[in-house]
Amino acid sequence: MTRNLILGGALSALVVLAALISFLWTPYDHAVMNIPAKLQTPNAQHWLGTDHFGRDLMSMIMVGARTSIAVALVAVGIGMGVGVPLGLTAAARKGSWLDEVIMRGNDLVFAFPSLVIAILITAVLGAGAINAIIAIGIFNIPVFARITRSAALSLWEREFILAARVSGKGAARISAEHILPNVTNLLIVQGTIQFSLGILAEAGLSYVGLGAQPPTPSWGRMLADAQTMVSFAPHLALVPGCAIIVTVLGLNLLGDGLRDHLDPKLRVART
Repeated sequence: MTRNLILGGALSALVVLAALISFLWTPYDHAVMNIPAKLQTPNAQHWLGTDHFGRDLMSMIMVGARTSIAVALVAVGIGMGVGVPLGLTAAARKGSWLDEVIMRGNDLVFAFPSLVIAILITAVLGAGAINAIIAIGIFNIPVFARITRSAALSLWEREFILAARVSGKGAARISAEHILPNVTNLLIVQGTIQFSLGILAEAGLSYVGLGAQPPTPSWGRMLADAQTMVSFAPHLALVPGCAIIVTVLGLNLLGDGLRDHLDPKLRVART
């Protein structure tokens, strides 16, 4: 295993572990306000300090982790669940009107920045975690469709696919039995990358008030709440900011390490 894979896996596991533990235990109730203890810097009672309402930041970070992970995970699942079949279909029908419709639809989505699309969708449907999932998931669809189509097109020219066609298998069966298994590694790596982008997108939407709503903690909204208090309570911004950085860094390193580990060409180059 590469160093990136080990480090990325460790950082990602740390965030996931914090999210899982939060279902069973947090140092304090993340929703309980304690005004006399507000704006405390990290100390023995509150390891990461408290916010302007006296809420424990460590508890909020732990609960916020499960919010970010849930939104990003479901959004990536939507992208893969819809985008991969579209990409396989477009590759199998290369040059047809169906291929053209699918790819032009992808181009239409890619014409706008992802965060702008997410803001537009959540502004129309309303703020909330569910609508944030829908918004991020919609943008993930063309990403996976393009990746799948590009990888599948090169496979359709291979000899084992020709043998499958000669044996009488249809395009749908070939795509499911031969094409999809051979692009799975690529999809896993891309899924990891999109997962990290989903974390950022969720934080961005929450920052502008369109993500998870109170009292559910969100790293992005914690940053938004801290922006007017940075001068005298910088830990309010540093704590959620570091949580986002660690999570995205870990997932990117994990994706890079998975690419190196799963790509046979890169394995040969290292040996």
